[in-house]
Amino acid sequence: MSGAVPDHDVSGGSFSGATKLSIGVVVPTYNRAGFLAETLAAILDQTRPPDDVVVVDDGSSDDTPSVLARYAPRVKTLRIANSGDLVARNTGIAALATDLVAFCDSDDLWRDGYLAAMERLWRAEPRTRAAYGDFVIVRDGVWEETSKFAGAPPGFWEGLRPLGPEIGVFDTPIVARLIAYQPFFPSAMVVARRFFREAGGWDEAVSRTVGTDFATALRMAEHAPLGVVRAPLVGIRKHGDNYSADGQKMNLGDARVLEHVLRTRPSLAPHAALIRASIARRRRDALETAFARGDFAAVREIHALLPAAERGGKIAVKRAVAALPAPLAKPLAAVLLAAGSARAR
Repeated sequence: MSGAVPDHDVSGGSFSGATKLSIGVVVPTYNRAGFLAETLAAILDQTRPPDDVVVVDDGSSDDTPSVLARYAPRVKTLRIANSGDLVARNTGIAALATDLVAFCDSDDLWRDGYLAAMERLWRAEPRTRAAYGDFVIVRDGVWEETSKFAGAPPGFWEGLRPLGPEIGVFDTPIVARLIAYQPFFPSAMVVARRFFREAGGWDEAVSRTVGTDFATALRMAEHAPLGVVRAPLVGIRKHGDNYSADGQKMNLGDARVLEHVLRTRPSLAPHAALIRASIARRRRDALETAFARGDFAAVREIHALLPAAERGGKIAVKRAVAALPAPLAKPLAAVLLAAGSARAR
């Protein structure tokens, strides 16, 4: 477990003795008119309703304004020039004055008890800085049964202090765990507003990178208590327009994020070796995916990013195949993939 010290002191975030705990919601959106109404309905129909909801329209060019007009004045709308989801989320949180802020992407969904569960967590441990809930994938309106948290490696949840049914907190930072496995997602994230802004908010330096939220999740992992709602009350919709369905892009994006945090956050220096190993692993996995897809240009590009120690063996063979003319590369790649599949069986 990490013993990392935050790169600056952050004091905001304790609500001990509060008689009322207010919760705001920030929804960044860009050309999601076809999903937005269902997302907003899920937010507004919570058993513990939000005290404030702000949608930040990140320069949409579709029917988003007309969809939002139907929800006024229950939902406030801010419109900005297209700047990416991180800027949109920071814009939204700056417009709120609530104790807690929950984030929900405009194509995702909450079960009706999500905010109530988060409030129970903060009531049980008022010092909590940020919290994440479990989620499942939603495809074509069907919620899958297997949750993200269920896929965590052995030992990931060790040390989680129970606070009640399905809720708990980590009392020490979990940076090392998150570098190895990242089960957290923005639409399942709630933060203590004052703390989050003092900590730097969403790290906009990685805007336009696939997996941008990873940088901020690592920032939250440095601060304890970090809360966890183990009930899968969030649905992450998979559709043709979102990048999170593409493992190759996600691995490459996460590798770039890890390079950024290693370069810019001195507090993560004790984890440098672990971070570099994770970068290499993610790029190696991306290369394997690219090779299986027959994307030989990507294979060559990714291979050049790998450290020398990672370029040998089977990776070197695949790089050599990717360098051949396509009429030769494709059948050779098929033979290698078939051989690998046979060995796996």
